[in-house]
Amino acid sequence: MANFQYLVGDTVAKKCWMVDPAWEAEALLNEATAEGYSLEGILITHAHFDHTNAVGKILERKDVPVYLQKRELEFMDKGAPRELFPDIPRSSLKPVSPGDTLSLGGAVLTFLHTPGHTPGSQCFLIEDRMVSGDTLFLNGCGRVDLPGSDPKEMFDTLNGSIARLPSETVVLPGHNYSSQGTTARLEEVRKGNRFLQVHSLNRFLEMMGL
Repeated sequence: MANFQYLVGDTVAKKCWMVDPAWEAEALLNEATAEGYSLEGILITHAHFDHTNAVGKILERKDVPVYLQKRELEFMDKGAPRELFPDIPRSSLKPVSPGDTLSLGGAVLTFLHTPGHTPGSQCFLIEDRMVSGDTLFLNGCGRVDLPGSDPKEMFDTLNGSIARLPSETVVLPGHNYSSQGTTARLEEVRKGNRFLQVHSLNRFLEMMGL
């Protein structure tokens, strides 16, 4: 599914977080360990299977907190389909709210709630970089026709939280869906991403086929 996984951390303190551990997460952890990094936590952009299916394997190797947006957890507790939203060990979960921050050495991360693809979708802001999960791709945005999706919330996210970010913000998406590269500054994404260019909800819904 052309997923991206990320390690975010401090190169001096040699500590890191892992973002959205899925199929090859153990290989990523092996690489981090070989380079002397200590895993301090797991960051979840949203709880879909293709972004969380290796959480359990990582926790078996190291018991670390798993940071999940609180609305995502609430939706899972209300009966979200388990084939799409698999269980995550509750003893490890640390629900987070919009604007919460984490520090790791000299790295400071801010949680940005960006609902639409799922109720608790979130992005991670670290200095001038944003790990955007399935909220924003370089040439698109996340689907809004799945259980828990909400097209109006996605429209509000793109025209609100995302629109307010500085143009120099580097976007690191959750999937490799673009032929133009794997990352880009937001100013370039705005030029080529038609979903960031529409400011009418009705037009947005039409583009989504709704």
